[in-house]
Amino acid sequence: MPEQTPVIATHNGNFHADDVFAVAALKHIFSSIELIRTRDLDVIAKADMVLDVGGIYDADTNRFDHHQKGGAGARENGIPFSSFGLVWQKYGVEICGGNEEIASSLDKNLVSAIDAIDCGHVEGVQTGISLSQTISMFNPTWQEESDFDACFDEAVAFASRILTRFIAAASGGVNAKAIVADAIKKAADPRVIVLEQYTPWKTTVLRLSKEALFMVYPSQTGQWRIQTVPVELGSFEDRKKLPAPWAGLSDKELQDVTGLDDAMFCHNGLFIAGCASFENTMKMAEMALAD
Repeated sequence: MPEQTPVIATHNGNFHADDVFAVAALKHIFSSIELIRTRDLDVIAKADMVLDVGGIYDADTNRFDHHQKGGAGARENGIPFSSFGLVWQKYGVEICGGNEEIASSLDKNLVSAIDAIDCGHVEGVQTGISLSQTISMFNPTWQEESDFDACFDEAVAFASRILTRFIAAASGGVNAKAIVADAIKKAADPRVIVLEQYTPWKTTVLRLSKEALFMVYPSQTGQWRIQTVPVELGSFEDRKKLPAPWAGLSDKELQDVTGLDDAMFCHNGLFIAGCASFENTMKMAEMALAD
């Protein structure tokens, strides 16, 4: 990217999540920008980059509008591109440090939802208070005399923070895949997968292992946990429950039933339990397998 400060033009007045997030995204790769909010076509024509206004989509010349006749294209799943999606198509991988998998995850979980709402393509978008609605709330109401441009800047700052956290979450998910896949490969018993630190595991385990029944990992407070593997993502049905006599017990009651002197608890739903030590949590796994 060029080192000079780019002049970025978008429309003035009322704003939406697509133009706010498009600006926030570009601020992640430019150390500084000059933002002009206008509908003056002469000013727009001279800008280095144009977002959500101008009637042109041309990634090569950094024109990212989608309001022209015929729009600016759509994803394979049918969700049209708004200005945020068009910017993400060109710069998303760079914003995500060159990682295409993270950029793709962001498009799936954030960018496409904002594009869908902006373009009126709401099929498949969750109902309730959306991020797009939240961004719109930054606009001044009819009872306020607030400056639209100042409110836009506040919305961009908020969106920038949200974008940073989505990137961090996606990065964690991508990096977790390799760690969990390695743990599956190294498991002494393919039915019990041990993680040296807690790592998001469900998606990878369900994708890579049909044999895994239990996960063993340390909690944030240092004690150890054993957790059941669900039959599918989001399901409350498990491939194998923990032993029924453990349900809802804790401390001495659970210690008496299991014979493990540091057993701490077992959830009434029989999907998670734990001991203070790794050794005894592994013994829990042995008992659960034999049950």
